[in-house]
Amino acid sequence: MHRNHRLAFGLLCFVSTLAGSDRPALAETPKRPNVLFLIADDLNNYLGCYGDPRAKTPNIDRLAARGVRFDRAYCQFPLCGPSRNALLTGLYPNSTGILANGQVFRQTIPSQHSLPQSFRLQGYLAARVGKLFHYNVPLSIGTNGHDDPGSWELEMNPAGVDRLEELPSVFSLIPGQFGGTLSWHASPKSDEHHTDALNAADAEWVLERCAKKRDRPFFLAVGFFRPHTPYVSPKSYFELYPEKEMPIVRGIKEDQADMPPAALQSYKADQDQLTDELTQKCVQAYYASISFMDAQVGRVLDALDRLGLSENTIIVFTSDHGYHMGEHGLWQKRSLFEESARVPLIVVAPGVTPKGAVARAPVAQIDLFPTLTELCRVPAPKNIQGQSLVRMLKDTSVTGRGWALTQVLRGGEAATRDNLEKPGTRFFGYSLRTARWRYTEWDEGTNGRELYDHDADPRELTNLASAPAHAATVEQLSAQLHNAVRGSFPESGKSPELRAATWAPNLTDP
Repeated sequence: MHRNHRLAFGLLCFVSTLAGSDRPALAETPKRPNVLFLIADDLNNYLGCYGDPRAKTPNIDRLAARGVRFDRAYCQFPLCGPSRNALLTGLYPNSTGILANGQVFRQTIPSQHSLPQSFRLQGYLAARVGKLFHYNVPLSIGTNGHDDPGSWELEMNPAGVDRLEELPSVFSLIPGQFGGTLSWHASPKSDEHHTDALNAADAEWVLERCAKKRDRPFFLAVGFFRPHTPYVSPKSYFELYPEKEMPIVRGIKEDQADMPPAALQSYKADQDQLTDELTQKCVQAYYASISFMDAQVGRVLDALDRLGLSENTIIVFTSDHGYHMGEHGLWQKRSLFEESARVPLIVVAPGVTPKGAVARAPVAQIDLFPTLTELCRVPAPKNIQGQSLVRMLKDTSVTGRGWALTQVLRGGEAATRDNLEKPGTRFFGYSLRTARWRYTEWDEGTNGRELYDHDADPRELTNLASAPAHAATVEQLSAQLHNAVRGSFPESGKSPELRAATWAPNLTDP
């Protein structure tokens, strides 16, 4: 922990003590739970608790055993910036106006209250360690990235050897490029030298101070950078996964034969270099990064238990989106297939959640905002668009909304109102995930449709959208999708013209 962070935290505690007399109503309310919000970067469901036979993730697995694991949780846009802004505002990307990286919601909806800001305004200590809003990884590590200062009282941005020393040693399919390119490195340095271990140490330090003072509840968000590229972790984690045992996806051409071109446009040309040997090295490095991140999660959870904070702390673990490792011939993110849209989601709420329960109804990440505010008796903005999952946390047989909506932009990441409204330049893909089906439309179907039956085809290998036997299902899901998409716009910006969707909404009432 840097000295200036210690001084900042001491000043915050001193100021909060002085300000206590100004908030008598808060002091008289029943003790409110703390929130520990843990989020990984570019993590799919390669976790033991999600049934992955190779994953060595004992700490996330034991967290799942303490609460509810959501089996079908989905991001709203499988790209870091839009996804994180949606999650942290409780609004769909069409309402935040954030459709690309490098933007923050203050540029489009400046008066909106974020999730941590809502807690901060109710007297919580809102602290961030690492990446919550978008960062350019790895080059923004150690900085605030594209953070939102209004969301936090305390911000910590450690940087380890993975950022400061070892980038020249990283193997990349495009030499010298790391963040958006498949790249990896088995580090000779042990855990404590790496950024995510420093994140865990900083989180532990905050928890220790909160345990001593206990005059305010806390909302502590810890954003781990792994397993985002470059997949860097200590060599010992690589050794957990023998290279020659790593899986390689086969049958790609046959799989792709019935897919519309738009479904595959997240493919990058540099991935043509992937031989079987390089593929196995890449998968090994990704798994290694997950296990390294899992170890740091364990350190934070151990601190919470050791300090006697667990009995009054809600814990959330998730990722910003899913991640491809060769499925359908794709790598990384920005597709509307299950691997890219699905995320891990675990919630532990003492006194509310049963232990080791599994919720199987589809849920969305924007549901976390109303869920946490309800659990903690914190007022939520009136315009947030998610559903509260509290009933589902108490009884996992509750189905709630019963579907989740995910979208991507095709034709390039850069988006403005002008080029969205020019025919043929930019268009959206929207995907509706129900308990049984994934139904996707590209440009309202003009650039293709997809239908996958997860009861019979969980790997989404057979596109049924043009099958006559499923015409009624397509018609029903298309109507449901269009209703869901219209509902993803703010009330003032709803539009029946989905292919030229609105850009920057104006939400003035948070």
